Amino acid sequence: MQPTSTADAGQRPACDSPSKPAQAGLEPRTVVLNVNGIEVIYNHVILVLKGVSLQVPERGIVALLGGNGAGKTTTLRAVSNLLAGERGEVTKGSIELRGERIEKLTPADLVQRGVVQVMEGRHCFAHLTIEENLLTGSYTRSNRAEVAANLEKVYNYFPRLKLRRTSQAAYTSGGEQQMCAIGRALMANPSIVLLDEPSMGLAPQIVEEVFEIVKDLNLKEQVTFLLAEQNTNMALKYADYGYIMESGRIVMDGPAADLANNEDVKEFYLGVGSGKRKSFREVKSYKRRKRWLA
Repeated sequence: MQPTSTADAGQRPACDSPSKPAQAGLEPRTVVLNVNGIEVIYNHVILVLKGVSLQVPERGIVALLGGNGAGKTTTLRAVSNLLAGERGEVTKGSIELRGERIEKLTPADLVQRGVVQVMEGRHCFAHLTIEENLLTGSYTRSNRAEVAANLEKVYNYFPRLKLRRTSQAAYTSGGEQQMCAIGRALMANPSIVLLDEPSMGLAPQIVEEVFEIVKDLNLKEQVTFLLAEQNTNMALKYADYGYIMESGRIVMDGPAADLANNEDVKEFYLGVGSGKRKSFREVKSYKRRKRWLA
């Protein structure tokens, strides 16, 4: 199946019902997250997102791909409503969680509804131990027995964290801190995790390990993931569906296998092609858009 171009994502029809199939190529599932043609402006002046639309099906792994400055992190922050701290706001479009508009909810409200973001760069509390970091993720939960059970579950998925549970986060490796950040998010018992650049700064072997755990959590715990990632090859290996962003727009989307085998994606994002490797910066925008639509 040929991936669908969404260069004019702002004009893309919104999902009429949260029970519709999320994307072609996936089994019919409930759409848990529906982003409809959103625009985001910083400082009342800088337009960063220009009509971004995407859907995330329940129990799915959806990858948001693109280079630095493409708008991936801003998209995640728009969903989790973390834009205000950077003087950003959603000025057009809508964001729905299971059919409910959520643009006006606070980040704490969203955590209560099961939406948790793992920030780029991990942001562990350096002076706290690994276990103390994990427990901060359960601040919205009052049942101590459930929190204790969840902590053991996190340790089962991340046995390395159990070994380092009394170590201060500042003295653990980058991979251990990334695992701690994901584990901390799981302590909130989320239904959807927004995972921002999980491979950043990690050795290839650790990246593979982290993605394997994400896949296990998706299959065994039925956690839904929307992950922003520059490592296109790794993301498409584990995701069900992918969206490619450039300059604040979705320029292409499709099932992960189709994107991984698409010649344009191979050339521009995977560095594989019949000729000299090109950068998107070397191709004029009107030519690039025409190529996506071909």
